[in-house]
Amino acid sequence: MTQQELTKLKKFAKKLNIEFKDHNLLQEALIHRSVLNELKGEGKQSNERLEFLGDAVLELIATEYLFDKYPTRPEGDLTSFRAAVVRTESLAEAALKLDYSQYLYMSKGEEATGGRTRPYILANSFEAVLGAIYLDQGYEIAREFVIKHLLYKLPNIINNRLDIDNKSKLQEISQELLRQTPKYEVIEEKGPDHDKEFKVQVLIGERIYGEGQGKSKQEAEQNAAEDALANELRKAI
Repeated sequence: MTQQELTKLKKFAKKLNIEFKDHNLLQEALIHRSVLNELKGEGKQSNERLEFLGDAVLELIATEYLFDKYPTRPEGDLTSFRAAVVRTESLAEAALKLDYSQYLYMSKGEEATGGRTRPYILANSFEAVLGAIYLDQGYEIAREFVIKHLLYKLPNIINNRLDIDNKSKLQEISQELLRQTPKYEVIEEKGPDHDKEFKVQVLIGERIYGEGQGKSKQEAEQNAAEDALANELRKAI
């Protein structure tokens, strides 16, 4: 690691309000797989292993927090609230607020296609950095970090039932207003197996009401439903 890289990582750590003992962990958490070919010979690996760890740490922290904070809520509600607060868009938003995008290591090609603001890359990086914080600082510091930068969203999610997913909302409105159930069709699929991108249309009857893209069919369907709710379906009400 060069002195310039270390200085930049220390600046990022300060923004996170974390005093890392091992800045190599933090650096690894920011390495997107696309840049590995450019780092050959440096013994670097991508952030995917730390992401795997951070995902598990995040689920435990969110679960424990919800269990303690909402003692009268049933399991189904808690599961729904957790899913809403740790979904890709929520993690990406948290990462953007902390300026993850300017500290990521990625290939020039990935960067040129908008990689620094791509939600799934930011969300994965949030989990990877959390994994690094957990290894470097322990569970309590990781927990404080998640509560401060992510779980503060829970009251708004719960009070406004933002945990109810877009597909469910769309189906409810569609059946009530149009007496029909939405259908989802994949209209485009591109990219290698490890980095797929799907484009989906949602139809009610024969009419297209929205489109959405995502790294999975499920994510693309949710985004298509959100598009329908925000635009075309509103015109039908």
